[in-house]
Amino acid sequence: CMNVRLLFTDGHGEFVSAYWDKPDPTESEIEVKALMTGVCRSDIDMMVGKFGPLPLSMQGHEGLGIVTRVGKDVNPHNMVKVGSYVATRGEPAYADYYNCRDNEFVVVEELAPKYILEPVACGINCVQQARDAIEARSTGRALVIGSGFLAWVVFNNLKYHFKNLHVDVVGRSNRDLFADVLLDAPSGTYDIVIDLGSGTEVFEQPILNNNALVVFGVEKTVTTNFQQLLWKACTMIFPSPRTPDFINCMYEARWMIENGEPPVDKFWTKGYNR
Repeated sequence: CMNVRLLFTDGHGEFVSAYWDKPDPTESEIEVKALMTGVCRSDIDMMVGKFGPLPLSMQGHEGLGIVTRVGKDVNPHNMVKVGSYVATRGEPAYADYYNCRDNEFVVVEELAPKYILEPVACGINCVQQARDAIEARSTGRALVIGSGFLAWVVFNNLKYHFKNLHVDVVGRSNRDLFADVLLDAPSGTYDIVIDLGSGTEVFEQPILNNNALVVFGVEKTVTTNFQQLLWKACTMIFPSPRTPDFINCMYEARWMIENGEPPVDKFWTKGYNR
């Protein structure tokens, strides 16, 4: 094993340095030297005591680094070698070095904040994990609740894959990006709702059509009896990066970044070099 420096939080309002015994990578893993790591909203919630805290081995999940070791059983189709830059979903990306499993990294062409692919892939996964259910309603009306980073990726992914779907977005931020699409409140009823907000609109407001699809893309605390969703025969889906198909979302995220679809540069406020 290797004793490495690690940033962690115990929920008392700050990140601090510690040391962690990183295991040697298995034959189906790579070892990554962390160079940039994204700070997720869940990391901030954990820092201020609203979530977790997680163990040292799970601190940080939006990784971007350089490969220092490659196991002999890593799939050669990944085209990874020592010296490759990789975007990772694995943890702990707040360590100076960490291991990443074979299906949790994507080789990228340069070291740049835009290639922190995991948060982009999370937005894509909100659509792709529900793709069959969205396809069945793809000529209807969709509502995205929230107008932050995830919502921007979700909105563009919906428009790219489902050309005939009408999409509204409800939120208060990033009006310059969403323009006329952004509403202050839902307009009518919807066949698809992708809920990325902290509110309870889905449970309390009459915004769902019969047989609607509801995708819950963020953690929230809600007290409800699910009456509206039950009587309208709704389908609920909870997308997660733990799904085996998340690696495909990582690859799609790389393609989107390389082609500027959607542009995400305005969302990266700061990059730092480890």
